[in-house]
Amino acid sequence: MDLQNKNAVIYGAGGSLGSAVAKAMARAGAKVFLTGRNQNSVQKTADEITSNGGKAEVDIVDALHEEAIKKHLDKVVKKAGRVDISYNAIGIPVKQNIPLVELLVDDYVNPITMTMQTQFLTATAAGKLMMKQGSGVILTLTATPGGIGYPYTAGFAAACVALENLTRNLASELGVYGVRVVNIRSGGSPDSNIFKEAVEKFPDEMKTVLGKMKEDTMLKDLPLMNDIANTAVFLASDLAGKITGVTIDVTAGTTASLNYRVASADSLRTLPVRNS
Repeated sequence: MDLQNKNAVIYGAGGSLGSAVAKAMARAGAKVFLTGRNQNSVQKTADEITSNGGKAEVDIVDALHEEAIKKHLDKVVKKAGRVDISYNAIGIPVKQNIPLVELLVDDYVNPITMTMQTQFLTATAAGKLMMKQGSGVILTLTATPGGIGYPYTAGFAAACVALENLTRNLASELGVYGVRVVNIRSGGSPDSNIFKEAVEKFPDEMKTVLGKMKEDTMLKDLPLMNDIANTAVFLASDLAGKITGVTIDVTAGTTASLNYRVASADSLRTLPVRNS
């Protein structure tokens, strides 16, 4: 999967998943323009990339602010000539694990509003540039609640559904200009910071939670950050040149079927053999 001579703009590059995607794209040959609101975390990602021979530049950008996004993209185009890939992985605060009937309206609406604001701004800003270029790839990311009913996921679920709709509609409008828009649906990566922090604080509870999440999947395993990052590299490459307007599901099968009733391979080995 070759991204040589490609310029990728990554928003939220200091976060665990944004960092993983940035590093994977750099390994594939892309020059990555890393942005975020925390200089130290974004610079750390850049240092890892450059120490391994990759190309990375850092800028502080508020991906919820239209003018800041435009100003940064103008800078990238002036320096690199074009923007080939745009990926927004900024974190949005959300309250979950609360029944909808007990949730405050602001706690439900705010993550939807913030998610759609940043994703709309970064995707359409990149889209305008890519229309003129006649090519480009815009990537987005959602999670399992974007595809199935998932209790206690509050406004996060609605934000996922809305973002998947934006991806489809934007792809339908930009396709005639040679621009692709694709969403990745993740099942939740246990090696991401949000899960690792939860495991450190609540080890016993999180062991149960992660165990149930794995049982929900067809593969009895969860996608790691590298699985998502490798999918992003593939979708950004010419190998995926005819993929657009869809969500690529990387939930280990959870969205297609909740498989908690199907025993794992290890469990099956312990079952008594029945002879007909």
